[in-house]
This record gives sequence, C-alpha cells and structure tokens, in this order.
Amino acid sequence: MKTARTKQLPLFHTQVIGSLPRPAAVRELLARRESMPAREYERALDDVVRFAIRLQELAGLDVVSDGEWRRTHYIGEFLRRIGGFEQVRPFQHAGETKLTDVVVRKISATGPVWSRDAEFLVENTTRVTKFAIPSPFLIAIRYWHEDFSTDAYPTFEHFVEHLTEVLRREAQALVDAGVDIVQIDDPALTYFCDRRLMDSGDSHDDRLRREWNIDRQFPDAVNAINGVVDGLEAEIHLHCCHSVYRRQSDVHGDYKPILPRLGSAHIDRVNIEFAYHDTGVPDDLKLLPENLGVGMGVVDVRGESLQSVEEIEAIGAAGAEIIAPTRIALNPDCGFAPDFGEPPTIDEAFEKLSRMCQAAARLRTRFGST
Repeated sequence: MKTARTKQLPLFHTQVIGSLPRPAAVRELLARRESMPAREYERALDDVVRFAIRLQELAGLDVVSDGEWRRTHYIGEFLRRIGGFEQVRPFQHAGETKLTDVVVRKISATGPVWSRDAEFLVENTTRVTKFAIPSPFLIAIRYWHEDFSTDAYPTFEHFVEHLTEVLRREAQALVDAGVDIVQIDDPALTYFCDRRLMDSGDSHDDRLRREWNIDRQFPDAVNAINGVVDGLEAEIHLHCCHSVYRRQSDVHGDYKPILPRLGSAHIDRVNIEFAYHDTGVPDDLKLLPENLGVGMGVVDVRGESLQSVEEIEAIGAAGAEIIAPTRIALNPDCGFAPDFGEPPTIDEAFEKLSRMCQAAARLRTRFGST
C-alpha cells in the first residue's frame, strides 16, 4: 500500500538506492566497533549518519536513506546482528581465494535488529525515507551450503522459510518506525539475466557455479519476497542490480528474462540499472508489468568518470518514450558502496547525485509536472 507521502512525490522523483561511500573517518569508526564503549560508538555513528542524510538532502534527492553507514556490508551487517553465521567456506572470486560466511546454526534473533536505525533516519529528515533489507532468496543462495548448513537447516528451502519469517519482522519494524519505502535488495534475481551463467554456469565467482532453473527458482524467490512484504503499509521496492565489486559487475545482461516474471510480485516499483554497460536497455521496459513503476538507474556507480546532466537526462527520456513518465523514478544504478571498502569517494557520489537531480528537473520541464 502506497503511503500518502510517496504519492506526493514529483514526476521523475529522485531516490537513492541505499549506500553512500564511507569517508575514511567512517571506515575507521566501523573498524573500531569492538574496541569502543557501546554508547560512545553509537553517538559517533549518529553524528556521521546525520551527515550522510544532509548530503543527500543537499544534493536534492526526494527520497533519502541513512547512507547505510551503520553497516560494513549491506548483507553482512544483517547476518552479524541476527547470528548463526561463520566465515568458514572457501571460494574463488575474481581470481582471489576468500572465506565467506555460511549459516551453521539456527538464526538466534527473536526480534527486529534494525528498528533503532530506522527510527533515527525518520527522526532526522523531512524527506521521504527508504530503508533496504536483503531478500530471503539472496541470503539463502549465498549463505546456505550443503557442506556446512544442514545441521541448522536441512535444506535450502528450510532456510528460505525461516529467513522469510525473520525478514518479515524486520520489514514490519521499519514500517512501525515510520519508514515510507521498504526496499528489498535482490541482485540474485539478476543472475537469471546473465545468459552465459544460465547456459553453462560459467562465472568468476564460485558461489554462482550451481544449478540454475528460472522456471523453478524465480517463482519461489518471488513468493518469499511476498511473504516479507504482504500487507505492509508502505511503498515496496525491489532492487535488482548486477552487483558491484571494485567498480565491476558480477553478472551481465539485460532485464528481459525477469521483468515479465515480476507480475506476481507484491511490489510497487522495481529499481534496475541502465547506465552501466551490459545491464538494462530502455527497450526492456516494454516487458515491465503494467502495475509496476520503475526506478531507472541513470547514474553509473562503477565508472569513475562523471556523466553530464544531458547524458543522465537522455536515459530517463528514453524510458519515458516507452512507458508513462508517471511510472518513472530516477536513481543511481546501485548503491555506491555495498561494502564499506568500495572505492568511490563521497565527493564523487555527491556530484553524481547532484547531476541526477538536475537531470530530473529538466525532465519535469520536458514532460510536464505533477
């Protein structure tokens, strides 16, 4: 159900996807979490999160987040708070050997863990607010493994079922805190856009080398999302990106394989990428279910170079030639820094967001205003 505040957003309204790059001082603060007194740490985080919110407001964004500056990683922070995960699974990613978290014990959280973060965001801005949480399918596809997880959850499906319950509590707590937009992050759905991955399982990431079946897995993923968001009195977004790692994507391909399958998703808007090469193309929007709006990714968060206002405007205008402008919002392709160590600077992000907001103003003039 859309809230009154989101209904009042302007044509081509601008929104953040979630994360902003963390300046060095914020990265250092996050690294000191275990060594600082809890109250001192929270006060320091409050100060920097206020700064993140003000930056978005100064850039001109209509919809703001807390910058996700309380998180070292957009999923990892959630896993740390709910418990049950250990970094024990070796894998290869982008030519590097790493250890990743897997679920090894039942999730221990019995209540929501992000309530206070959401309340702080709402209390510190008059703009429309957005808070992002990961999807059940995304967490399960990355963090359940038969070699480590079966004592806690015998099957992948058992894990998804429990995650859906846990994330439902989180989503309701966000709404209770006054958040206007709940965003479900699920780049795993975008794996189905990568034809090479689907055909052969070829990937530079060991975690993606597995059996993929869009006819079986996609409906289950959507059903889990519906279990998280059904009945919430908020606008619901689904964010499907191609992942970001050191200015690169994990997968490639346009959105044609998945957009028609979102008709059964109980969401209001899907936020997808158009600015980076080998992601979405405006023609994909012909397949967007008629009941959905779209957040067009018009700002490239991976490339270091700055697009001109005119280049950003052109992407939005191309979308408005295919679907009604009233269905379009503008956003960066993805979060600028899903991990706190990602390379973009806050200055780069601020300039890109400012140019996006300038492009939105031009599009309102060009296509009329509401």
